[in-house]
Amino acid sequence: MKKFIVAAIFLIAYTAHAQTLVPAKPEQAGLSAERLTRVDELVTNYVTSERIPGAVVLIARNGKIVHHKAYGYSNIENKTPLKVNDIFRIASQTKAVTSLAAMMLFEEGKFLLDEPVSKYIPEFKNPRVLVNFNEKDSSYFTEPAKSEPTIRQLLIHTSGIDYAGIGSKEGKAIFAKAGVPSGIGNHQGLLADKMKILAKLPLKHHPGERYTYGLNTDVLGYLVEIWSGQSLDQFFKTRIFAPLGMNDTYFYLPKEKHSRLVALYETKDGKLVQPSGYIYDGAQPNYPTLAGTYYSGGAGLSSTIEDYAKFLQLFINGGIYNGKRLLSRKTIELMLTNQVQPPLTTQFGLGFGLETTVNDHQSILTIGSFSWGGAFNTQYWGDQKEKLVGLIFTNMYNSPVRDTGEKFKIATYQAIND
Repeated sequence: MKKFIVAAIFLIAYTAHAQTLVPAKPEQAGLSAERLTRVDELVTNYVTSERIPGAVVLIARNGKIVHHKAYGYSNIENKTPLKVNDIFRIASQTKAVTSLAAMMLFEEGKFLLDEPVSKYIPEFKNPRVLVNFNEKDSSYFTEPAKSEPTIRQLLIHTSGIDYAGIGSKEGKAIFAKAGVPSGIGNHQGLLADKMKILAKLPLKHHPGERYTYGLNTDVLGYLVEIWSGQSLDQFFKTRIFAPLGMNDTYFYLPKEKHSRLVALYETKDGKLVQPSGYIYDGAQPNYPTLAGTYYSGGAGLSSTIEDYAKFLQLFINGGIYNGKRLLSRKTIELMLTNQVQPPLTTQFGLGFGLETTVNDHQSILTIGSFSWGGAFNTQYWGDQKEKLVGLIFTNMYNSPVRDTGEKFKIATYQAIND
């Protein structure tokens, strides 16, 4: 009898941690259906006021999907209604996937966090830091860096690496002249080749001195290729997407799924229009439909909201989803621990922005929550204490609408009713 009870307890605990996302009524997950209508009101207002073309929203608690709806259009001109399984460009939401990949290899003993990047990519040896910059011809002077960037610094964006396309004016100019892309829709070339060029470009500051959001995760993606012996595309497919059932997440979409890619919009003269030319640093707006070879670990993926919710649920579950363990609970804890040390104040773990005692006064999120978003106005968060994930996806280029994520969080948390 005792053995039976122990086995039953183990089974219940295992099932809880292996939790997969299933549809349910809000009350079954401790949320008020009546108060969740405020989410409908919020997103509908954004659409009817023509601030966004459309959005897909997903809220799940305790492994139960309690709100999964599409609003507005995937194509305004054709009046094509947006569907919950439409595919969005998720840009920097790729970073968390690359971080997961790296930490899976960390568990396999492929590297240590505080090792120099140059141990695996020799081109990063003897780095230099930008001292001054000539805007007329993009020439510059440098000085030797005080230390080398480490793998941990890549994960938390303190290496000093700047961003192409969206970084500082100096960084954008230097990277453009060297032919290093932002990865936000750039489909040509190979990640390995561009990261070796990047390695010889000047850092924005000495490693560890500041938080600078940059091409760190693209470098990390190349490291995943080195450690695993696979392209980043293949590692994601075989080691992450297949086990999690993320069947609609790709760097470049198969032809049969092209029609599910939402159109990209920007605001011009107060109206929503599709971009007429290139975006960011020379990318075509329809880049997910191209036959690309560049696998940007920082910005390359497109996905559905449900696929990405499965990814987030893996972290809520402590590293296991649908009976498949990708990471240990302890490694998940490490990833969700603030890694940016004083005097720096940014709260960032190994791949995510974090809610901590330092910044908790700014948000309704629970301490310990993790979050981020993408350049095309896609946003998400996960809350381990409340067993809650929330995502809102819309695809906007250079969007003036900056408050969707925060208002959506408030509308979700105010519906908690247990």
